[in-house]
Amino acid sequence: MWLLDRLLRAVVHEGPLIVVDHDGSLHHYGTGGDPLTIRLTAPRTAWRIASDPGLGAGEAYMDGELVVDPPHDIRDLVLLFKRNANRRRFGSAPPNPLRRLVDWVAWRLDQINTRARIGAKVRHHYDLTRQFYELFLDEDRQYTMAYWADPDGTLEQAQRDKKALIAAKLRLDPARSHGLRVLDIGCGWGGLGLFLHRHYGCEVLGVSLAPDQVRFANERAAAAGVADKVRFELIDYRDVTGTFDRITSVGMIEHVGAGNFTGYFAKTFDLLADDGIMLTHTIGRTSGPGRTDAWTRKHVFPGGYIPALSELVTACEQTGWQTGDCEVLRFHYALTLQEWYRRTCAHRAEIVALYDERLFRMWQFYLAGAEQAFRSGGMVNLHLQTVKRQGVLPMTRDYIAAEAARLIAAEPVPDWHLSVAAE
Repeated sequence: MWLLDRLLRAVVHEGPLIVVDHDGSLHHYGTGGDPLTIRLTAPRTAWRIASDPGLGAGEAYMDGELVVDPPHDIRDLVLLFKRNANRRRFGSAPPNPLRRLVDWVAWRLDQINTRARIGAKVRHHYDLTRQFYELFLDEDRQYTMAYWADPDGTLEQAQRDKKALIAAKLRLDPARSHGLRVLDIGCGWGGLGLFLHRHYGCEVLGVSLAPDQVRFANERAAAAGVADKVRFELIDYRDVTGTFDRITSVGMIEHVGAGNFTGYFAKTFDLLADDGIMLTHTIGRTSGPGRTDAWTRKHVFPGGYIPALSELVTACEQTGWQTGDCEVLRFHYALTLQEWYRRTCAHRAEIVALYDERLFRMWQFYLAGAEQAFRSGGMVNLHLQTVKRQGVLPMTRDYIAAEAARLIAAEPVPDWHLSVAAE
């Protein structure tokens, strides 16, 4: 316990945090009003956490060796450390140069996303059962940041508004978009592609490496009677051929891997028509290039990497793109993750029945940690609109808000959605 005690005394000033070790001994850290108590249930737990906080804390919680006493939960504990960390990231790097080197080498190897490896990495995360995602996502299964024009609104409203914002930035015209071809890279469960066809009549090809997502998206297109216009394929974006009038990429570039952005933008440049528009929606770092932490790449997103804006812009410049518009979306994902966390906790019994307690706790830790990364300002979302010719876009951004408002008015939220927020 001595190493963890030393670490916590250096980090925790605002608390109070009470740690009950496996032998019943109590350790107090920080000052404040409402104490948060955690219990370490095994003799090895304190060392497991202190020797590698970035990996050990999450795995100790997953294994039931770190328990948060009610009325608090793991989200409260993560928030406590974020409050104390400020600009210093507790557990963001291994504690010694050798471990840092080992972690860096492991991260670089994890970023090798060949065609043979990337499919397995994507399936690791996205091929959890359909029933699992249905328990915490909105009905349309939007598994990316929602756009909270009304912070007090519902997740369903915010996800509808997100799709409307993306569609508006594609500069489609309902009167002239029939027959236009749209490529949706990383199409998820098909919601955006179906939305675009519904409002504009365009033809959509969605591509993904997650088999169940592709199956479900095609089932949705068939059920809507538009399978001849909206189709989804299990294919690597690097193997797509043809020319498209618009390209969307929502929450996909995070899986490309560090060092692969130039190849990504070179391929999409070749796929887009000369008068086309591409919209990339991604999580972005606010502090420049970094690396994916060990816990996330091991348990949640193997091969994943969140880019800095500088990395994306550099890759665009190297491949011939013109930047039409860039928007930084702050705190929207924090609100989205908070709601996903609430719904996940509300459906604990169902998730444990589908999998087990360990996966439930893993998902809690993932959502709570991600939420706080967006609340603390370390992460934001980025909308990067790119074109081959600047003249395809209007002089001002007014068209974006106007078209998004039109789409929202044309697709109101059904009354039943209001009951979801009260689960």
